[in-house]
Amino acid sequence: MSKSRTCRRVRETLETRVEVELNIDEAGEVKVVTPVRFLDHLLETMLIYMNSTATVTVINKKPFDDHHTVEDCAIVLGETLAECLGNKIGIKRFADAIIPMDEALVLVSIDISGRGKAYVDLNLGRELLGDMATENIYHFIETLAYKSATTIHVIQLRGFNAHHIAESTFKGLGITMHEASRIVSPHIRSTKGVL
Repeated sequence: MSKSRTCRRVRETLETRVEVELNIDEAGEVKVVTPVRFLDHLLETMLIYMNSTATVTVINKKPFDDHHTVEDCAIVLGETLAECLGNKIGIKRFADAIIPMDEALVLVSIDISGRGKAYVDLNLGRELLGDMATENIYHFIETLAYKSATTIHVIQLRGFNAHHIAESTFKGLGITMHEASRIVSPHIRSTKGVL
C-alpha cells in the first residue's frame, strides 16, 4: 500500500475546541478524551472497529450540557474523514454490516457518495445513556454523515437494551467506514465519473 491516509484538523469556537488526528490505514492506538464519558466509549468503539489510529480531544468551554461537545466532535471527525478520503479514487465506496450485541441487532449501511445524509431508525427508549442524551446519538450520526459526505443508514432490527443498541450502531459505523474506504480500484466507482 502507498502512504497512509492521515489527517489532522482543529476547530475552535467560543463554545468548544476539538482536535482530531486520524490515520484510516493503520490500526493503532485510539485515544478519546471529551467531557462526555459515554461519547468517549462510542467514539473509541467506532475508531477501533475502523482499524484506525486516532486521537480525539474535546474541550467544552460552555458546559451547559453535552450537545455542543457531541455536535462539534461530529463536525470535526466528519471533516477529517472527508480529508483523509481525498478524491476518493479507487475506494470501495459501499459497505454494510449487521451487528449483534446480545439481544440487540443493528444494520448499518453506508455509501461514501459525496452526498451526506443520514437515515436513522433506532428506538433507544431512554433519555440518557450515562452522561449523554440519547437524542445526541441521532444528531452525531446525522452530522457525521453530512460532514463526511457519506450516506448512512442505521436500522435497529431488534433489541431493548439502549447501551447494546448504541454500541452495536457505533461498531457498525466503524466496520462499514473501514470497509468502504478501502482502495480496490484505480478508478472512481461511479457511473458519473465523480463522487
